[in-house]
Order: sequence, then structure tokens, then C-alpha cells
Amino acid sequence: MDDNYQTYLNRVARMTLPESFKTQVQHIQESSKFKTEDGVRKPTNFPGYTLITPPAEEDIKNADFYGQIEKYQRSLLESINSDLIVPLPPSSFHVTIADLIWDHAFVHANEKNPQFERDLNSCLGDLFTQYQQLRIKPANTVTWQMLGLIVMPRAVAVCLIPKDERCYEEVIQLRRLIYQNRKLMGLGIEQHYHFTAHVTLGYFGEIPADIDREKLTNSFSELNKQWLLNFPEISIHRAELRKFDNMIHYYRQPDWTNLEF
Repeated sequence: MDDNYQTYLNRVARMTLPESFKTQVQHIQESSKFKTEDGVRKPTNFPGYTLITPPAEEDIKNADFYGQIEKYQRSLLESINSDLIVPLPPSSFHVTIADLIWDHAFVHANEKNPQFERDLNSCLGDLFTQYQQLRIKPANTVTWQMLGLIVMPRAVAVCLIPKDERCYEEVIQLRRLIYQNRKLMGLGIEQHYHFTAHVTLGYFGEIPADIDREKLTNSFSELNKQWLLNFPEISIHRAELRKFDNMIHYYRQPDWTNLEF
């Protein structure tokens, strides 16, 4: 399902253009991942497992990158100047390598198999060993860089592109192993989306009936122009199995598997 290198570059480049913002802004929707309680937007229950880079608060190697992402998020919120976007805590910023299982599928899998977590961890551990054997040696740093802002139906994010084709293939090869693995399929793991590397900045809250969509489109476009140059790169140096109960906290046990790139 995932694109080849050039197709990926072409697709995500289009997503950062003003024309794309104009179209996407027509279709934005309130995210169900947050709800208002006593006037405050709080995360709703949305459990699952994922394979991600270490969250920003733990990723010392990419401190400069995430520091800039936090500044970008602040600029976004200032330019929108409303409650339209529910910002994610910068400590939770990360890159998803592979979505695994979530929400109703997560609940069903755990009810069906009381050992689901152990089996998932074991399968991924075996797969990571296989992946390391397939990698071209010596392994080099897997580096990605920011391309620009993208607008999704229920969220706003910054999109990433690989530094070169090898960096892209390092990630895509891992995703192929995961989604084509029969044991993982048997656990209910399946691919739902094309890979679009990104860091989510926030989710859409309530969409006002009188929202000025043209003004919103222009705000997104101007923000992109301001931040296009001299943006730090991110090193994709580690992928970890993490569990989440909502969209702001991702945690793991010490014995859970991980992959060093």
C-alpha cells in the first residue's frame, strides 16, 4: 500500500500547497478524541498500541527539532487565535512508524486473547531481529526533515520527508515486514493508511458555523511560508512499542521490544 519514494515526495508536497489547504479546510470536522468538560477540552478514552519514535520528552537526540516544533505550534495557535484547535502537549510529540491496533479492534483483540500484549511484543521482537538482518550494513543514520504544515480532516500536523531514498526505504521496509507478517495479522494488526510521516500539533475542536474558511486557509499558507527554511532535521534512531489510552500519553514497560535504527 505504501508509495515508492518519488510518489511519496510528490504526494506530500501537494499536501502543503495553498490549493490543498483551500480544499481541506472545506472538510474539517471536530475530533472525537477530545470532549468539553466544564469548559475544558479533555482527551477521551481511545486505547491501543502503536510503533513510534520516543516521545519528545524522552528523545534527547532530537531536542532541537522538537523545540522548533513547539515554537511552530505556538505560531499556529497565535495565527488562528481561537479555540478551533486543541493543542497536544509538546512532551507527547512523536513520529508514528506504524499504526498497530486501536479503539474497538483493540478491545476485541484483548477480549479474544488474554495474552495479546505478550504475543504482540514477542512477534514484534522476532520481526525486529529479522529486519536488522535484512538491513544494508553498515547502517547509517535515518534522517528526515520537515516539509511543511498539512491539514487533515480532524487534525493539523507538520509533514516530514526523508533526507534521501535510503532513509525512506529504511522505514518502508520495516512497515512492509509488519503488515505482511502472518502472526501479526492473526493478532488483528492490519494496514489502514498510506504512510505520511508527520508530527501532530493538535486536533480540531468545535467548528463554528460562521467560520471564515478563506481566512483560515490564508493563515495556514502564511505560516508555511514563514517556516520553510533552516528547519532542524529529526533522527529516526529508535522505534518503540507503546501503549496509549488517549492521544496525549504513550507509555511502555521496560521489557517491551524496541528497534535501534
